[in-house]
Amino acid sequence: MHIVRRNITFFLRTLLIIGFSYFFWLMLKITLEYIPLDSNVSFLMIKQTEVKQRPEYLYFFYTHVYTSIFVLLSGFLAILRKDFGWKDFHRNMGKIYIFLILMLAAPSGIYMGIFANGGMLSKFSFVILGILWWFSTFKAYRLARQKKFKEHKQWMWRSFAFTLSAVTLRMWKVIIVYLFHPNPMDVYQIIAWLGWIPNILLIEYLITKKQI
Repeated sequence: MHIVRRNITFFLRTLLIIGFSYFFWLMLKITLEYIPLDSNVSFLMIKQTEVKQRPEYLYFFYTHVYTSIFVLLSGFLAILRKDFGWKDFHRNMGKIYIFLILMLAAPSGIYMGIFANGGMLSKFSFVILGILWWFSTFKAYRLARQKKFKEHKQWMWRSFAFTLSAVTLRMWKVIIVYLFHPNPMDVYQIIAWLGWIPNILLIEYLITKKQI
């Protein structure tokens, strides 16, 4: 029975690694679109009002894009290596993850949320997401400093749920556009909320059931 359980765990972890690697590669491809710097490519093509009227917008945008890919990777590696018992690696990846979110990725994300497409509904959602992302990460950091590691783990999972919104948002966009072909601005309003609310609800459920 123990061997079967161990094999199932190994299989699920392998699927998790493969799935994350695939989506990480997709996110990396999106990031690489902005190298070298060009304000007339991809997402920035529909943000020309902000690009031209707000000189600081590009600084926040590039900060968010370039740091978020490392946030995604360091967060996943911190979780993965914790399972393997590599404490030093877990701690170092966690420090990178927390620093990048608190100092760079979340603040720049909040700023970008103020100018999000899709009207006030989208703006409201992305700003809330950025604030919750920052707060959950800061809470996890404080709990680690206090050596309350059980609570630290739970808050880190909450933080990573918000981090994964970068992936799930795009997944929902593909599904919604493929099935319903809505107006582009309507899509933004929908995925702005779907990108993170199901994630955090799932994590809260798993915490309640003591699965993490």
